[in-house]
Amino acid sequence: MTTEPPAGRPRVAFLGLGTMGLPMAANLARAGFSVTAWNRTPGRADELTELGVSLAATPAAAAADAEFAVICVSDTPDVEAILFGSDGVVDGAAPGTLVIDCSTIAPSGSWDFAARLDERDLRMIDAPVSGGSEGARNATLSIFVGGEADDVERARPILAALGQTITHVGPIGAGQAVKAVNQVILAGAYLGVAEGIVLAIKAGLDVEQVVEALGGGAAQSWVLANRSGRMLENDYPLGFKVSLHRKDLAIAMDLAERLGVVLPVTALAAQLETGLIAAGHGDEDMSTVARSIRALSGLES
Repeated sequence: MTTEPPAGRPRVAFLGLGTMGLPMAANLARAGFSVTAWNRTPGRADELTELGVSLAATPAAAAADAEFAVICVSDTPDVEAILFGSDGVVDGAAPGTLVIDCSTIAPSGSWDFAARLDERDLRMIDAPVSGGSEGARNATLSIFVGGEADDVERARPILAALGQTITHVGPIGAGQAVKAVNQVILAGAYLGVAEGIVLAIKAGLDVEQVVEALGGGAAQSWVLANRSGRMLENDYPLGFKVSLHRKDLAIAMDLAERLGVVLPVTALAAQLETGLIAAGHGDEDMSTVARSIRALSGLES
């Protein structure tokens, strides 16, 4: 998917080139934006140079000539360090620069960072994404956006180069709250599919046939269609790290506690994911929750 940017090749700093960030930065370059990238680990961005992406030594250097600064890193402290740490974005960005935070962080972090940036005449929206590494590569992400309407409209050409569904859900921090809801629902979906696949295995059924049959009914879901095969094979190549999902569940459970909401399925998923991380599976795809169900059901771990 390519998206025509506004005239003049808008300049974008892209900060964070992990599993999601690297293909997202590449899609911006393919869409015609002038991209300068930075990553905490040197060498990660080498393949982007073929697309004309420039590399910067610091976030400040990346943001120096940028109209937009897109951030895609793991957690709230990482975003704070990129924005306000030594040689951070605020040290290089010109007044009026719009920060687009695609990370998944606590809503309170977005509130705080936006207020601090505003004091420096810098703008911010929170725009966490969903769709896994496949969505990042194919520019089909769903993006939940929080911020002022004018800032969101200004960011739309950037977001359109990254995702397929862009929804302005409210003021700053609202995007992060929606992402928390997303991760809570995914926790239940992954557990449900894992339990169903293991039940089908133990019942001696043709699991692939079962998945095909269920795909035409009420049990159909993205997880069933795209992750059941991994659960059947007991092999979990990376799409979205279980360690990152566990971090996201911590954000969701903290929000739920503040609001007086009980999340029993989420609590169970968090417990299982904590065990998987302790057992060395934290860098596997989150469909690895099936390992726990398989082990508890007497299948190989």
